[in-house]
Amino acid sequence: MIRSIAMAVAILAPLTAAAQDVEAGGDLFMQYCATCHGVDAKGGGPMNSVLVIQPTDLTRLAAENDGVFPRVRAISRIDGRDPLVSHGSPMPIYGQFFEGRGETIRGEDGVMIMTSQPVIDLVAYLEGVQE
Repeated sequence: MIRSIAMAVAILAPLTAAAQDVEAGGDLFMQYCATCHGVDAKGGGPMNSVLVIQPTDLTRLAAENDGVFPRVRAISRIDGRDPLVSHGSPMPIYGQFFEGRGETIRGEDGVMIMTSQPVIDLVAYLEGVQE
């Protein structure tokens, strides 16, 4: 019986969404993203002049998606599943920092998506800066 419960918990564990830490996400943003996207996340960072494609105004992601924050798309861009040409390499260019133990978070469609805790925290911050 105990073994059955332990197996059920192990199977269901990935269905639990990881906690989001907005403050940690903000710190990550300032350290790794503000150079291109600007400290206000509007795309006006000091590296703009060397980028082929100008950085996105990250405060408008929800507005440009019918008022719904595109969580799955944001995660995919950050963790490299959906790479961007402007970076010259998969996003983020900081590579393995954003890797880590697999955690899950619900996408805007309710489906669980696996990524790392730093990405989850960064997405929490981005959700909070939407205009």
